[in-house]
Amino acid sequence: MLKQSLQFRLLQKLSPQQIQLMKLIQLPTQAFEERLKQEIEENPALDTGKEELESIDDDLSNEFDDTGTEKIEAEDINIDEYLSDDEIPSYKTQANNYSADDEEKNVPYAAGTSFHQSLKNQLNTYSFSEEEQAIAEFLVGSIDDSGYIRREIIDLVDDLAFTANVFTTEEKVVSILKKTVHTLDPIGVGARDLRECLIIQLKAKTSNKIRSLAIEILETAFDHFVKKHFVKLQEKFNISADELKEVNTEISKLNPKPGSSYAGNNKIAEQIVPDFSIKIIDGELDLVLNSRNAPELHISREYNNMLKGYQESNTKSKSQKDAVFFIKQKLDAAKWFIDAIKQRQQTLLVTMNTIMHYQFDYFLSGDERHLKPMILKDIADKIKMDVSTVSRVANSKYVSTPYGTKLIKEFFSESMKNDQGEDVSTKEIKKILETVIFEEDKKKPLTDDKLSKILKEKGYPIARRTVAKYREQLDVPVARLRKEI
Repeated sequence: MLKQSLQFRLLQKLSPQQIQLMKLIQLPTQAFEERLKQEIEENPALDTGKEELESIDDDLSNEFDDTGTEKIEAEDINIDEYLSDDEIPSYKTQANNYSADDEEKNVPYAAGTSFHQSLKNQLNTYSFSEEEQAIAEFLVGSIDDSGYIRREIIDLVDDLAFTANVFTTEEKVVSILKKTVHTLDPIGVGARDLRECLIIQLKAKTSNKIRSLAIEILETAFDHFVKKHFVKLQEKFNISADELKEVNTEISKLNPKPGSSYAGNNKIAEQIVPDFSIKIIDGELDLVLNSRNAPELHISREYNNMLKGYQESNTKSKSQKDAVFFIKQKLDAAKWFIDAIKQRQQTLLVTMNTIMHYQFDYFLSGDERHLKPMILKDIADKIKMDVSTVSRVANSKYVSTPYGTKLIKEFFSESMKNDQGEDVSTKEIKKILETVIFEEDKKKPLTDDKLSKILKEKGYPIARRTVAKYREQLDVPVARLRKEI
């Protein structure tokens, strides 16, 4: 049975200019400069410098009103009207220094030898048969960026047969792996697990009593060593605590990921440019927006003169009108872009200024224990903007402080109540937890239960599972793995 119904839906469509403004607000300094450069290259009516902006004659502008082209004024645009429809991202969301809306671009790497190419080049110094050469190159190609071969040998034998038409045995592959690949630089590449990786590096060093003992421990009691069962190790090998400490020191000097340092050369380090700067001057906080976010732009005088010349002309041909209509479009776009940049600057400054004063005590002291609980809505309510506007600033902008350069979203945190019923920041609790762990006796590290009791004594009633969660967020291992000899 068919049923008809009438539904009303209110849809909000974004104009290209509104989307452009939305992107401008969220762009960090470096990306904003690229966007600015692109706009200047694409719009010849936009110029840089200190020249005053000249207005377009109203009479001339009215000549083109019947074309259906809508002229956009910045004062007609309310940022929140179109940002509020966005899904509000949490301040916990992983952020980087680039806009999520930016088109991904492939950045060319500097010329150089890659990790795997370096390994293959080293193989050229060995004398191989044709079969051995194919197996060695296949093994090198199977090494991941950390320097390990993660696949089973039998799987490699099968792949050699199917992809390289090389029919061999597991014994032959293991022999070439140990005699050749394990001798390549950096030492430790080609290992099948951490244990083998460490042993390869130790065997490559000049032998002595401690290194021989370290190899024996890794070969026969690796689990005990990893789990830090020091008493069992002392009993099994009949050694003193000092000897075991020397073994531990020797092994700690080894590289658990021998390929990572070399492979990392192909990664482009991201340079962070602070979008704001906060300084303390005579006990007061001074906020400055990075000057690269406030370019001096104006309408091209040449383009304005073109319009004036057309207005003063007695004869107006069809080709002149078409040319001037194109010029006017470029001028309107340039005027809008200039106003949009000013609105972006104002939004950034208002938002950051409110955050700065909300966390006044922290910015004066640098002590994270002074960070107040603060969520996006707290700032949005104060500046009377949408939460998503604050999120776009917090998730992608950095601020230079006397205590280092910080991602703004790091100043946001949830709250919980202490034993006095006061709201305290979870960051404050994490800082206290970190301090307690740092000051613990490493021979008898504190368990999560003990850490929970200590925090309760300090006035923070936190359950053991919450302590475990905060500890993991601080990248601190469990008590057993923090134990030292």
